Amino acid sequence: MSLWRARLGPAAAAAARGCLRSSVLPAARIHISPTRNLQYGWLAYILGEKTSKKLNEYSKIFTVEGSLRSGKGKLAQQLAEKLGMKYFPEADIHYLNRITGDGTLLDEKFNGFCNLERFYNDPKCPDGHSYRLQSWLFGNRVLQYADALEHLLSTGQGVVMERSPYSDFVFLDAMFKQGYIHKRCLAHYKEIKEMSISEFLPPHLVIYLDVPVPEVQKRLQEKGEPYERKVSPLYLQSIEDAYKKTFLPEISETSEVLQYTASEAEDVEKVVEDIEYLKFDKGPWLEQDNVSFHHLRLYVQDKTRVLDAVAVPHFVPEITIGGNEYDKIYYEFRSLPGRYFSKGYNADVGDKWIWLK
Repeated sequence: MSLWRARLGPAAAAAARGCLRSSVLPAARIHISPTRNLQYGWLAYILGEKTSKKLNEYSKIFTVEGSLRSGKGKLAQQLAEKLGMKYFPEADIHYLNRITGDGTLLDEKFNGFCNLERFYNDPKCPDGHSYRLQSWLFGNRVLQYADALEHLLSTGQGVVMERSPYSDFVFLDAMFKQGYIHKRCLAHYKEIKEMSISEFLPPHLVIYLDVPVPEVQKRLQEKGEPYERKVSPLYLQSIEDAYKKTFLPEISETSEVLQYTASEAEDVEKVVEDIEYLKFDKGPWLEQDNVSFHHLRLYVQDKTRVLDAVAVPHFVPEITIGGNEYDKIYYEFRSLPGRYFSKGYNADVGDKWIWLK
């Protein structure tokens, strides 16, 4: 074929595939290097590596939601510190860069050909940039949520994170209502969302920070990036409406929900007290046992498989490139330091004892 379709979401992008798939990982291996641990599998499970043994009162996933500049990050970090949980900052377009290779932030051609500044400057860009950005961000949030689940299941330590793939649609919904994306993009997104998060367990708790649009605009003007100050109030209102009318009612069926104003969220001790009163007596987490936890852990540690779930093979002009361009980007990415093989297997960045791993 002279031209084949390769979508630019994180699942199929050259960058994602280049750093997550290794050709030097045998089925069994001997480890003598402290930089690499044996991957969890059936043998570990049979020998007694059971998730339930590690779980405690705060072995849970909490997500903090809200509009732009609502204070999500501050509250999430404070809760993590107070409760002894791990903090996951919001996944941006460079999430994959930060957790692979040497952490260097790469050019946008390795990150979905998108950036926030361009979105805010021209949200109705005719080349489909708005959906390209949202598709890329969704893939990164799926990847991060898999990382959060893996951390919880392997260590027992709970996680507090900003946003999740469960709430990501509020931004796509706002984009659609403001005419930033086409209907075909909305249909495509709904399909990949259903396929990807269906394999996960939802957060135990969702905390929503209710900050009115005028206050959000004020914060953007005072503390936002220059391009963020151009955001439309109608777009912000659409985000708020999607949260309140769709996301919160839906997620409340499986997760606990707490809602605060900006001033109420300043009292972290009160938020912690509210959390301690929650029963956590609903949702699929209650139905799990060591066998189901084992299968989920196997799934979320295989990041290529996780990202495959957002690779629906449909032609969508906004996120589709030709085979020749895909190959060029793919091999250029793999030529970068520390990106040819999986982490720990790249001699060009100083990895040692590679053949004994």
